[in-house]
Amino acid sequence: MAGCSHSKSLTSPPTPSSTEKPAVEREFRAAWVATVANINWPSKPGLSTEAQQQEAIALLDFLKQHHFNAVIFQVRPQADALYQSELEPWSYFLTGEQGKAPAPYYDPLAFWVEAAHDRGLELHVWLNPYRAHHVSGKEISEKSIVKTNPELVVKLKDGYYWMDPAQKGTQDRTTAVVMDLVKRYDIDGVHFDDYFYPYPSYNNNEDFPDDVSWTAYKNSGGLLSRGDWRRESVNQLIQRLYTSIKAEKPHVKFGLSPFGIWRPGYPSSIEGFDQYNVLYADARLWLNKGWVDYFSPQLYWTINKIPQSFPVLLGWWSEENTKHRHLWPGISVSRDSSLNAVNETVNQIMISRGMTPESKGVVHWSISSITKNPKLAEAVLNGPYKKNALVPASPWLDNKAPEMPDASITVKDDIVQINWTPKEENDVFHWVVYYQYGSQWSYEILNRKERSLEVNRNKTIGNTNTPLTKIIVTAVDRTGNESKGKEVTL
Repeated sequence: MAGCSHSKSLTSPPTPSSTEKPAVEREFRAAWVATVANINWPSKPGLSTEAQQQEAIALLDFLKQHHFNAVIFQVRPQADALYQSELEPWSYFLTGEQGKAPAPYYDPLAFWVEAAHDRGLELHVWLNPYRAHHVSGKEISEKSIVKTNPELVVKLKDGYYWMDPAQKGTQDRTTAVVMDLVKRYDIDGVHFDDYFYPYPSYNNNEDFPDDVSWTAYKNSGGLLSRGDWRRESVNQLIQRLYTSIKAEKPHVKFGLSPFGIWRPGYPSSIEGFDQYNVLYADARLWLNKGWVDYFSPQLYWTINKIPQSFPVLLGWWSEENTKHRHLWPGISVSRDSSLNAVNETVNQIMISRGMTPESKGVVHWSISSITKNPKLAEAVLNGPYKKNALVPASPWLDNKAPEMPDASITVKDDIVQINWTPKEENDVFHWVVYYQYGSQWSYEILNRKERSLEVNRNKTIGNTNTPLTKIIVTAVDRTGNESKGKEVTL
């Protein structure tokens, strides 16, 4: 809360002996929170408002306590909304009835955004651009796009309904939904996963039923092959969204998490599913063109699985990252709590650090793989996530550092209270307080509302009682730029 003080554990820096303050650690540490089929939240449809909020806070507290710094929250699982929307109905997965608002009323997304930011976490909204109805969504309501806009929707053999990506009405609707979120909520990112044209299993392994729009395209003189025409429709949406988001709020990141293999044979040892030719997702093009701010291919395979090896695929995507966007792979060991699985996750985090040192980070599928796996949670917290970290900066969005804050101290007995005030409050997302005992530095990352921190006047290092010798406070803005440090004289 604003104005409160905190006594916090010290976070050791990477360089323990120096007259200069250390650089704060930078790494994207995110987890997906899936609402479709109530995978992660809420635990079932129709919970009370209080129960929903308690579950949300428990998840966000867990992320903060385990030194994560971002959450990717699914707000549109099936052309619906886990937030107040004039464009789409309230989600079945929230209240158990599509179109029914929570009671007592609250806006779940507004709640999640504020609670995440209070814990120093970025919140990225995750949307499915084309799914119109999921088989776990029960009956199709009169408010569903299946009923309101049947001209945009096709039925698949497995019970799913899908918007036709080639229809201009589909592209317009998804763009309107995304931009409504960007304009009305204080979000940090917009995120799509791997569902573009649907997986073949959804349609009994038959081709996507878009004969109507394909015939209309050919009759209008279209010359592309059917595959190229489908890919072009998805490409148009991705480029349009990136441009639209940046025009409205340049600091809001656009992230994509496609299937982890672009095409079999890329690189040569890779075998498996061909998203380019089956999902009609030319994910390599989007990365090459820089139509993303971060790219999280779903590399859900182990390090030594040769046909789909995690580091081999990450290396290939890294070579394709010619615009130097953030490359933060999606990783998953499900809920396997064996020592091998725990080690696999830690090793993948470390491999990612080594292969993308200029912007480290991974996204965990899903939050339950950690919250319901105590061994993994402990291994991550005591290992790679031992120190808190800021999200890496995005210099192509903004490279102007915020103003240096004002800072002062008050001393009472053995406690030093560090206080600071911003020179420009609107853009500050974090504060970093660095402090030094003898030659040993520590730092603490605080959220946008915090204005003070308590530390001990002396610290025992070895057998020596060592006094606090230096304090430096910096401000960090929404795109990760850090101000010059304000040094406080003791």
